[in-house]
Amino acid sequence: MSAAPARSAVDDVFDLLLPPDIPAHAPVPHSAQPLSLSGRTMGTGWSLEAIAPRSVSSVRVEAVLARCFSCVIDQMSQWESDSQISRYNSGAAGTRHGIGPQFRQVLDCAFAIQKASNGAFDPLLGPTSCAWGFGAETVDDPSEALASLSRSDGTSILTDDPAILLQPGGAALDLSGIAKGFAVDLALASLDQLGIAHALLDIGGELKAIGLRGDGLPWWVDLARPPLSAAPATRIGLSGWAVATSGHWERRRHAHGRSWSHTFDPVTNKPVNDTLSATVLHPGCMQADALATALIVMGMEEGIRFTDRHKLPARIVGPDRLAESAAWRAWKA
Repeated sequence: MSAAPARSAVDDVFDLLLPPDIPAHAPVPHSAQPLSLSGRTMGTGWSLEAIAPRSVSSVRVEAVLARCFSCVIDQMSQWESDSQISRYNSGAAGTRHGIGPQFRQVLDCAFAIQKASNGAFDPLLGPTSCAWGFGAETVDDPSEALASLSRSDGTSILTDDPAILLQPGGAALDLSGIAKGFAVDLALASLDQLGIAHALLDIGGELKAIGLRGDGLPWWVDLARPPLSAAPATRIGLSGWAVATSGHWERRRHAHGRSWSHTFDPVTNKPVNDTLSATVLHPGCMQADALATALIVMGMEEGIRFTDRHKLPARIVGPDRLAESAAWRAWKA
């Protein structure tokens, strides 16, 4: 998924989606300056397109973004050995661990989506993802780790203090399916405090837009298409919304002639391979990020029923067909 090039014509796109009610925004000031920044964070790329007051320099914007990214990494990156989540995951049974308010916000959202999705999204899937080679250490053969696999539930790690988590022994949190989306929300909220009310931020394919482009149109985003799928070329106009896609045609593990995805069914602890991708639109990028993963696990029929029940714009793509929620169809221009 990527921001659409400004020079691209809309008429060469098969599907065009627009919010049914684009919110009213203050006009883009003529004195504002366009900003285009990019870099690397959380093991992936990020990019920002924004309209900023001339009093706000690109250096200042980059510094604010760097602080937001560092906040998420320091608290929630399982690839940093000294992060709060890594210290928790490696903690001895009975130990108590302090977490930051951002960590707690993400964890609360993760548990809420776990409950709403009947367990399709599980923030305590760390032992499973590690067993299949998607943790901090490389795994060639998951069979040995899976044989002794055990997982905890949320009730065993929460305490009366929202800033403290209990390690019951062997519990391992994995927030990789929600943390990047939260980082997008956090960064855009911080940019808004700088006076930047018109921007599109992309972190590894999780995107959110606020305000409008300099030409008064929504921010255009082109969805990535799984190879050899039935998905049409699709462009979405974002304003006040986020979009996230979960798919497993890129991030995979290969060993002993086998290949498997990075998305796991919390019930079976096995990789999910039937559904190629799921895309969700939501006002919050954190929620869109986690919901896209949940839909992959649910599969096409159950996933669309879930999105229709919750009035979520969503599309699920399989090898030979796709399904769209009613709210997704309502966005089609």
